[in-house]
Amino acid sequence: MRLWVNGGLRDVEDARVSVLDHGMTVGDGIFETVKAVHGRPFALTLHLERLTRSAHGLGLPEPDHDEIRHACAAVLDANPMPLGRLRITYTGGLSPLGSDRGTDGPTLVVALGATAERPDTTAAVTVPWTRNERGALAGLKTTSYAENVVALARAHEQGASEALFANTVGQLCEGTGSNVFVVLDGEIHTPPLASGCLAGITRALAAEWTGARETDLPMDVLHRAQEVFLTSTLRDVQAVVRIDGRESGTAPGPVTAKAMRIFRERAAADPDPR
Repeated sequence: MRLWVNGGLRDVEDARVSVLDHGMTVGDGIFETVKAVHGRPFALTLHLERLTRSAHGLGLPEPDHDEIRHACAAVLDANPMPLGRLRITYTGGLSPLGSDRGTDGPTLVVALGATAERPDTTAAVTVPWTRNERGALAGLKTTSYAENVVALARAHEQGASEALFANTVGQLCEGTGSNVFVVLDGEIHTPPLASGCLAGITRALAAEWTGARETDLPMDVLHRAQEVFLTSTLRDVQAVVRIDGRESGTAPGPVTAKAMRIFRERAAADPDPR
């Protein structure tokens, strides 16, 4: 396995980032996960645009898209595989201990790991913790993921693959690494970005391609909806068959099945949608 670290490819055994990197010490970093099919990344342009938005929100220097594209191509070429998780990580770089950043500039790491196709259906749980829709990191894809680690562990303990959060006012927000959609009276709805959820790339494409509406949704909608599905880079569109141990009917339902088909066909037709 070969990775890109600060300007060049490195064998995984020789890839090094300082233990004083700000991403390591205080979680001062951002990242993107990109699906790669037979060495070709999906929606890379949209992912790089979101990486830049996250950098602006965190006060990091603007990422160089040309450099990152070059790094991604090099890593994909060095590690051929049918389906991969391409991870772009961009941090505050070498810094003194504490919250102040250093002056050495950011760290860029691009890595690739093999993954498998996700099943069409999954189970989810709700968790008692909330997303802060008014927090400094709301809507940014940062490396500060410990909250998600804890919630996802809770989901796994209950035989589920995802945990779903409310925000501070009790509205449905998002999963640990996914966006959530519900079907009400045949129409598709998803929480608005103002809820505090991440502006998922797959979320945006699925909403555009299916005509989903952004709607403020109470948490109990998860148990009232005719269908529920999740979207993310590696899930694409995935039906939820069970929530908090309660079966949600036959899944994927007809609306979700149509959304899955539309997303699959549109993604295959254009691997870099804008």
